[in-house]
Amino acid sequence: MIYQFRSKAGPDVIMLADLTHRIFEILGRPLEPRGILTVEQLPTLIIDLETAILKDLEERAKSHAADQESIEKRKLADRLGQRAYPFLELMKQAKAKDEPVMWGV
Repeated sequence: MIYQFRSKAGPDVIMLADLTHRIFEILGRPLEPRGILTVEQLPTLIIDLETAILKDLEERAKSHAADQESIEKRKLADRLGQRAYPFLELMKQAKAKDEPVMWGV
């Protein structure tokens, strides 16, 4: 399944279900077919996602130091920061322009 996130503050962001489910787990929100992230919710959600991205980077750095042989595997690994970046930017733009983020509408 594909999710399309929209806000008047920036370009649409399209994500596959696996990434969307992962992000919504991090945000502590249920993923429904339709929804909205309100302007009031955005600051907390942005912090939650940024924290998870930093944690993912730290875990990868520890893994890199412990195992030099798997460099190629890590390059191909699912990096949260890279995959979540467009959605994080949309939330930041929406917060800056006091606009909600919606999907399924």
